[in-house]
Amino acid sequence: MGSVLDRLEPLLAAMPAVKSPEGHVHFRTKLLWTAAILLVYFFLSNIFVFGLDTASQDIFLYWRALLAGESGTIIHLGIGPIVTASIVLQLLKGADILPIDTSDARGQVMYMGLQKLLIFVMIVVEAAPNLVGGFMRPDATVAAALFGGNTFAVSVLIFLQLCLGGVLIFLMDEVVTKWGIGSGVGLFIVAGIARSIVTGFFSWEAVSDQYPVGFFPRLAAIGLSGGSYLQYFTPDLIAFITTVIIFLVIVYVESTRIEIPLAHTNVRGLRARFPVKLIYASVLPMILVRVLQANIQMVGLFLSNVGITVLGTFQGQRAVSGLMYFLSPINGPEQWMWWMADVGQPAWAVLLRLSVDIIFMVVGGAIFALFWIKTAGLDSKDVARQIQLSGMHIPGYRKNPQVLERYLDRYIPRITIIGGVFIGILSVVANLFGVIGQASGTGLLLTVSITYRLYEEIASGQIMEMYPMMRRFFGKE
Repeated sequence: MGSVLDRLEPLLAAMPAVKSPEGHVHFRTKLLWTAAILLVYFFLSNIFVFGLDTASQDIFLYWRALLAGESGTIIHLGIGPIVTASIVLQLLKGADILPIDTSDARGQVMYMGLQKLLIFVMIVVEAAPNLVGGFMRPDATVAAALFGGNTFAVSVLIFLQLCLGGVLIFLMDEVVTKWGIGSGVGLFIVAGIARSIVTGFFSWEAVSDQYPVGFFPRLAAIGLSGGSYLQYFTPDLIAFITTVIIFLVIVYVESTRIEIPLAHTNVRGLRARFPVKLIYASVLPMILVRVLQANIQMVGLFLSNVGITVLGTFQGQRAVSGLMYFLSPINGPEQWMWWMADVGQPAWAVLLRLSVDIIFMVVGGAIFALFWIKTAGLDSKDVARQIQLSGMHIPGYRKNPQVLERYLDRYIPRITIIGGVFIGILSVVANLFGVIGQASGTGLLLTVSITYRLYEEIASGQIMEMYPMMRRFFGKE
């Protein structure tokens, strides 16, 4: 692997990238860049793919909340290629198959170059099945008007538009990461789910029955018409309660932490604390687990559409039999409360599917959380080195990186696993009962946590602007 990477080094170093800022970026500038990218994202989410038939299927219909893409638009793929490339790299790096040392400059350049190369590959890989599998159908009218009835030419045009959208999302993510606040991936997820939640609360559109789908309009319409709240409003009330509970639990858990006392080596009396949060690896590893599930379902749906049903069959985009059914997550009460509604499956099958989903999320959450802290420089070794370089140490212990690393090993790996397991269970529970706006329980969980961390980063940025000395102390300048 090492020799292959050495030969690829010129290519990896030449991968396109957004220029990094030279020196400190003012907080107001970060806000402006973040707001600008958010506006561009919403603009792109309203540009529909040219030449697309309205009868097309959305292969990622049930994953829209996580992929942060808008169905049928130029950003149809969303953050899928970015996250899938990250999954592959995390697995390779976590299993020590990828011999790249990200602690030095050369290793960082190679790692980032390899990640970008994989993103471009995944853009092509995820765009192609949409056309080959017959999901995104070319419009015959456009083919007749522009290409003499050649639908293949329209398919190529659709494919190029999907690839262009994937590249734009990748570049926008880089702009936010380097010039803005947080990351583009998190920003796009928050934007998409916030829009779904607003729609879920206030939409006047009637879809499944005569009443609006929005929580408050539905509440008013049922009351004014004398309809039955028990019949028409119970699922919405359950979703509302779940939304509130998820919000409160995540805010509480985000503030739960173990604080490791630190003292400065040279400045007597200067003390600090290093916080190890319960969700130490953040909720981003949960995106990796769910997107892994989405890719598995994409493979099954693609095979089913071309007539290969060995892995299971689908009705629309939903798996209804075979291995794919048991590997698909449960989204809402109507898919598992067999004693209240016809879920189309026997009780044992529903329970087995629920058990597989819990195991997948719990084990996957723990594994990806460990991989995440290793690749993001948050493990005990990297944190010990950062603390040592800042001139801090733990009172009562020798000023030695190895000693500090062993001390941190008591907390960081264990808390990382506990946090990953907790978020996995919470994600499954949220999905079981549904949330407002059909944003998915996992999507809401991610949104609340990402928003909370954005708030912390904004607060930290304001403090750094007010006290420039702190930027030099924490290595931000």
